[in-house]
Amino acid sequence: MMPKPLATLLNVIWLVLGGVWLALGYVVAGVIGCVLIVTIPAGIASFRMARYVLWPFGRIVVPKPGAGAGTAAMNIIWMIVAGWWLALLHIISALAQAVTIVGIANAVVSLKMIPISVMPFGKQIVSTTSNR
Repeated sequence: MMPKPLATLLNVIWLVLGGVWLALGYVVAGVIGCVLIVTIPAGIASFRMARYVLWPFGRIVVPKPGAGAGTAAMNIIWMIVAGWWLALLHIISALAQAVTIVGIANAVVSLKMIPISVMPFGKQIVSTTSNR
């Protein structure tokens, strides 16, 4: 478990060094996803991930209990429509952050976010911070 003050410090560094731009990519995907009624679940998932990408330290992604068979279909559709370019944003962000010494840890975090950017359905984001 990460102490809350440390998570906050790392999140502020993350936010300044690229978290805002990654979150903006997810918000754009969410707006596009909410245009059609059938893709609203994808839009909502994108907004949920935008919050995670904006403030990732102190949270982890875990499998969602009771996720049905529809999650596999939604993940395939998501991967084709939006997942690949969101993963590309994470790779570009990681490469840009790895150039700086301060950004190396953020680059690793950005690369660790690729699996949820490609297949977000059937997962949930939970807090890991303690009140130390």
